[in-house]
Amino acid sequence: MTPATTIRIATRTSDLALWQARWVAERLTALGHATELVHVAIRADHDPAPIQELGVGVFVSAVQAAVRDGRADVAVHSFKDLPSAPAAGLEIAAVPPRAAVHDVLLVRPDAHDPAAGALPLKAGARVGTGAARRRGQLLEGRPDLHVTGLRGNVPTRAAAARNGATSDGRPLDAVVLAAAGLDRLALELDGLVRVDLDPLTFLPAPAQGALALEIRRDDPLGDVLTDLHDVRGFGPVDAERGLMAALDAGCQLALGAHAVRTAAGGIELAAWYEGRRVDAAEASAEAAALRAFEALGRPRRPQGPA
Repeated sequence: MTPATTIRIATRTSDLALWQARWVAERLTALGHATELVHVAIRADHDPAPIQELGVGVFVSAVQAAVRDGRADVAVHSFKDLPSAPAAGLEIAAVPPRAAVHDVLLVRPDAHDPAAGALPLKAGARVGTGAARRRGQLLEGRPDLHVTGLRGNVPTRAAAARNGATSDGRPLDAVVLAAAGLDRLALELDGLVRVDLDPLTFLPAPAQGALALEIRRDDPLGDVLTDLHDVRGFGPVDAERGLMAALDAGCQLALGAHAVRTAAGGIELAAWYEGRRVDAAEASAEAAALRAFEALGRPRRPQGPA
């Protein structure tokens, strides 16, 4: 692909997705490539149904289709939204440097209790989240909490915390969001207390904070996108995704994973799966994922909604 060729970038139309696509476009432009954003409407962005009811790959399939059928050349995804199974005819060409991996509690001041430990919320606080992983870890650490479903994009969920109510009008004291989305959008959080959660205590989703650039299989564009790939940083992401694949897991499984690269170049992987915590340290991402999977002692299972 020559620099004169315009690279068409498929993206959802949410604020965060557009930020991510523009970030990729800026880096390609800096490398001398012309770019164009291809906006793809996603039904799930406007469907109020619980995410578990929407199906596998709900946030990515339409964007993938734009690449597969030639309307676009590359799709920019939040990597945590991709199902573990590869998409037919497509491949991941690059994973750029990762943003913050951890989750954040946004808490109304009257519900904030710094003396309450790792989850500094008042007794009986009502917390909004649509993720099975977050719900499980919240209730494991604080059985007194009331966890209620919450859908919407990042600004909508942050606003729900500030307004103190879910879409159905029930009271809400806090929400849980990924730090990467909050930081990328630089949202105004006046009137809320931001609590950054330790990713080794409250484990994030596999590949949280990472982007995935997906192209048609064997497309020469892959050679261009290599310049955006974070070679050293990919190992921890690969370990987390490897465990997710071993479990045949979609992004709505109650699975948390956080991997880091050791000083010696190996991988340390911590995982939380449906209430069980394991830790694995191995020389490679693949070996760490396998060791964690074996330590969990759980059978493979059908893929959950993503």
